[in-house]
Amino acid sequence: MVAQVTTFAFHGVDARPVTVQVQLTNGSNPFTIVGLPDKAVSEARERVRAALAAIGLGLPAKRITVNLAPADLPKEGSHFDLPIALGLLMEMGAAPHDAAAGYAVMGELGLDGSITAVAGALPAAVAANALGLGLICPAASGAEAAWAGGDAAILAPKSLIQLINHIKGAQVLSPPKPGALEAPLAIPDLIEVKGQETAKRALEIAAAGGHNLLMVGPPGAGKSMLAARLPGLLPPLTPAEMLEVSMVQSLAGLLEGGRLTRARPFRAPHHSASMAAMIGGGVRARPGEASLAHHGVLFLDELPEFTAPVLDSLRQPLETGDVLIARANFHVRYPARFQLIAAMNPCRCGYGRASGRACGRGPNCEAVYQSRISGPLLDRMDLTIELPAVTPADLAAPSQGENTSAVAARVASARDLQINRTGSTNATLTDAGLAKIAGPDAEGAALLSRAAEALGLSARAYTRILRVARTLADLDGDDSVRRRHIAEAISFRRREGGGASINATEAREASAFYQSR
Repeated sequence: MVAQVTTFAFHGVDARPVTVQVQLTNGSNPFTIVGLPDKAVSEARERVRAALAAIGLGLPAKRITVNLAPADLPKEGSHFDLPIALGLLMEMGAAPHDAAAGYAVMGELGLDGSITAVAGALPAAVAANALGLGLICPAASGAEAAWAGGDAAILAPKSLIQLINHIKGAQVLSPPKPGALEAPLAIPDLIEVKGQETAKRALEIAAAGGHNLLMVGPPGAGKSMLAARLPGLLPPLTPAEMLEVSMVQSLAGLLEGGRLTRARPFRAPHHSASMAAMIGGGVRARPGEASLAHHGVLFLDELPEFTAPVLDSLRQPLETGDVLIARANFHVRYPARFQLIAAMNPCRCGYGRASGRACGRGPNCEAVYQSRISGPLLDRMDLTIELPAVTPADLAAPSQGENTSAVAARVASARDLQINRTGSTNATLTDAGLAKIAGPDAEGAALLSRAAEALGLSARAYTRILRVARTLADLDGDDSVRRRHIAEAISFRRREGGGASINATEAREASAFYQSR
C-alpha cells in the first residue's frame, strides 16, 4: 500500500494542498523524494532518518519513495519533514494506516525527534479548516494555528514520540489555545510636535482617508516625529484585516508565541533596502516590507537615498494593492495595500534654496537631488507638504494644539463614514465609486478645472485631488464636496518642478477658513 498524508505548499498567502505519498518497495535502500522539492525538502531525508533513530526506529532495508503531489507544483520549506515521517511510520506499521485521516500535517523535525516551529501555521490552519481537516503542527506553532477558529481540531505535539503516543491512545494532547492579543504599543503624542500646524493638518487628512503623504523639509523640521505619531491616529484593524495581516506575518515568521495585534503595521525600512527586501523575493519568495505593511503604513525616510529601481517597484502595489513576484516556473502574489508616508530633505546639503543658505554643491543641487525620484511615483503622492525649519521661538513656546486622542477621534469618525458608505477608504475606492460620491459643486468643479490646466495635472493627479477633497468633506461631516475642500486639496498637490502648490490663492482661502473654525 501507499501511505498518504496531506500537507501544504505556500505560494504567497495561499496554502495549496499537497499529498505526501510514501511507498516501501523491495530493492536497494535509497531514500528518494520527488515532486519538485527544493533543497530544504530534499534534506528531509537525513532529518527524518535521525528523528526515527532517536525514538528507537530504524529505516527498513527497502527502497523508500516519497512523492509530493501534484508533482508540477514547487515545494519549499522544512515543514514537509513531519508529514514524510508520519507517512513512513504508517508504511512501517509503527502507526495505524489511518493515523493522518482527517488532518493536514506540517512541522520540522530535529535530530532528537523534537518537532520545531515552522512559518505559515496560521494560513495552513485556515486552509485546513476550509477543507474540513484538522491540523497537526509543532507545539511552538499551536497558539498561532488556534487563531484560525472553526470546528477543526488542532494537535500540537512537542515531539514525534508524543504524536505517536497520542495516535495510539497512550497519551492525550490538549488542543492549544490562541495566543494573547497584544496591547498596542505606546505612541508618542502629536501635541509634542511644536510648530508645523500645516503638516499636522496634512497628517490628519492622510490618516482619515488612507492617503499617501510626502514631507519635504530641512533636517530637524519634524518629519520623522510626525511620521512616528501617525500610528496613534489610525483606527485599529478590523477582525478581517487582522487575519490578513497576521497571515503575512506568519509566513514571515513574525508571530512570536502566536500573539496577534490589532495595531496597524508600521514599517520603516532603511534606505539601503534591496528590491527583494522591499517588495519580496529571494529563494523562497518571502514577503517584503510592502506586504508586511499591508493595511498599515510604509514609511520611507530619506526618500531620494533609496535606489530608483526599488522606489519604482512600489508603483504597481500602490495602484493594485498587491505584489506579484515572477519566477521561471511559478508566480507568487502577496497583498500589499499600504499607505505610503515619505520624508526627504529638499537637497543633498539638507536645506535647499528657500533656507537662504549657500550650498557648496552648486545651484542645481536641489533639482538634481529631487530628480532621483521619478515623476510617476511623485504623481502617486496624494499630499505633498513643505515643512519650514523650526525656529527657536517655536521650541521655547509651550506645547499647543490638539493631542493625539482628539485628532484620532475625528479620523475615526471620518473613516466610519467612508466604510459605511462604500466599504473602503477614499484612497482605495475605485474610480467608478469615487465618481458617485466625490462630484464637487459648481464652484469646486470650476476651480478644479482651472487648477488642472494651470498645474498641468495628469488624470491620476486630478482623481487624487478629488479623493483628498472627499476626505476633507468627511472630516467636516459634509455630504457634498465644496469649493473649500477642492481648494485645500489643491494646496497639498505638488507643483510641476517640485514642491507643493502651497501658495495658491485658493489654498490661502482654505487655510484661513480652517484656522477660523
